[in-house]
Amino acid sequence: MDQDSHCAEERELLEAVSRITTFSTTSPSDEESQPKAEISCQGRRETPEKDVTQDCNVTLSPNSSMTTKELQEYWRNEKRQCKQVKLLFEIPSTRIVEHHLSKYVMYKIIILQTGSFDSNKSVIERRYSDFEKLHRNLLEEFSEEMEDVTFPKKTLTGNFTEEIINERKLAFKDYLRLLYSMKYIRRSKKFIDFLTRPELQEAYGCLRGGQYTKALEILLEVIGLQERLTRGNPVAIVPTLCAIVVCHKDLEKPASAFEYGEKALSRLHVHTSHRYYIPLLETMITLAYELGKDFLSLQEKLEEWKAKKDPIRVFTLKELAVREYVQ
Repeated sequence: MDQDSHCAEERELLEAVSRITTFSTTSPSDEESQPKAEISCQGRRETPEKDVTQDCNVTLSPNSSMTTKELQEYWRNEKRQCKQVKLLFEIPSTRIVEHHLSKYVMYKIIILQTGSFDSNKSVIERRYSDFEKLHRNLLEEFSEEMEDVTFPKKTLTGNFTEEIINERKLAFKDYLRLLYSMKYIRRSKKFIDFLTRPELQEAYGCLRGGQYTKALEILLEVIGLQERLTRGNPVAIVPTLCAIVVCHKDLEKPASAFEYGEKALSRLHVHTSHRYYIPLLETMITLAYELGKDFLSLQEKLEEWKAKKDPIRVFTLKELAVREYVQ
């Protein structure tokens, strides 16, 4: 490619990036009953809210010193961040569970991202009491937002009839859709915990028991849903990514462990005070050495951090992981 063509391509990329970064965005208001797409873009800031996420990632701005390859990567990242995100909830089936003296209905919930074919849909199960607890918790924190949200009441009889179960399937589907349409609620820890905590508790329980294969299977299922629910707050999924690293490492799969470790480190590059940062760095140095990869840059980051901080006791990555979700 000659110099003129090269310059022309860079100008075209810069113009494309400029259009992306100046794209105006909106997000659903609390009063909306229909969920709309949430758009997370560079440069957008909102006032602090009652949620556990940040609206935007910190990204580089395009400049003339960037190479064509760097511009292309920047453009792809900006496009990905500004992509419209909307989750769809479906409850296609149920099953009745009889356990000792108790009997209850489990509702199968499928969560997928709309706008394109979603091959990574998430499937969870929850019972009526789980929904009831969520509703009670949300009322405590979001009484104003929940004022017009109805919840299917429990009946004294007929809870296991086909008619009642089908009614509740539709009611719970609408209930989740409505909650997700409200910005404060869909970003709240209570809503996210409802959709992910039971699976994470099971996974960490398996990890503590040395059942790494089972733990890894569950963690890989839940990580995709966590990413969608905490979009714009990449640090939120670092503990799960690190637990996946621990499982792969103990299963003697260093390449896979290193891959997920890189994903976790990329989310902590501006959060070096995070409790997982140093244990993750130490683990990545060990993995890089084992795999014959460059570990000197990682070692430099570790030494740089130690030079700035007072020496304190730091847990290993595995020690941190087994402490998660301990009740």
